[in-house]
Amino acid sequence: MAITEVKQTSPSQAAASSAGQQFQIEAKTLDLFYGDFQALHGINLDISQKQITALIGPSGCGKSTFLRTLNRMNDLVKGVSIKGEVRIGGENIYDKNVNVVELRKKVGMVFQKPNPFPMSIFDNIAYGPRAHGIKKKSQLTEIVERSLRQAALWEEVKDRLHSSALGLSGGQQQRLCIARVLAVEPEIVLMDEPTSALDPLATLKVEELVNELKQSYTIVIVTHNMQQAARISDITSFFLNGKIVETDVTSKIFTNPTHKQTEDYITGKFG
Repeated sequence: MAITEVKQTSPSQAAASSAGQQFQIEAKTLDLFYGDFQALHGINLDISQKQITALIGPSGCGKSTFLRTLNRMNDLVKGVSIKGEVRIGGENIYDKNVNVVELRKKVGMVFQKPNPFPMSIFDNIAYGPRAHGIKKKSQLTEIVERSLRQAALWEEVKDRLHSSALGLSGGQQQRLCIARVLAVEPEIVLMDEPTSALDPLATLKVEELVNELKQSYTIVIVTHNMQQAARISDITSFFLNGKIVETDVTSKIFTNPTHKQTEDYITGKFG
């Protein structure tokens, strides 16, 4: 499988990923178990602010499981136990005193399939702010427009804000879901294969949007699409059998990986 359009990471980005700075997300010797089955083994990964970090690897390798540890979505799965730490802004999010609702406001998530609520476009975006106590109509209107503009959707829907969100196309629904996350002003946006259910044109629009969003947000994206990882990410981490094989600047991962397992995966020899 030929890899094209490898994203070139600037020297400053490379330096930021490898030395001397305060990382926004730090996973330290993280183990995760589903009952007796160990899904993650000693994960160590530092993620820099306002970069796109791609998690790649074959199905079942632990990348989506790891993504969900970053906002404690795995807490909702029966029988899960976790050892180690995940620090965001220096705070261990698995500390017993952490407010999980506030954590998920700070760390938003976009899922594989678009999941708009069965309500109007406006109410989809206003749902989160309302849940966090914002009731004033003028303030909600401002948030809805800002979020839809950030998600590059405003011009397409501004004349039908009170129509059902279920009437949007698949690509529009996914950008709506991104806008819904942005409406509560997160610092970090997690994306679990956000374009896997979309056609190529809708995929391109979401990729363009993700590249714009990294000016304001830290983005961690799980993708099976090697070309997508090469196009949009600054850093790539390759997962295999619940472990990280290697993490590096994306251009290096795709042109000169350190480990043969990484090379075999990105050239399509397995996975």
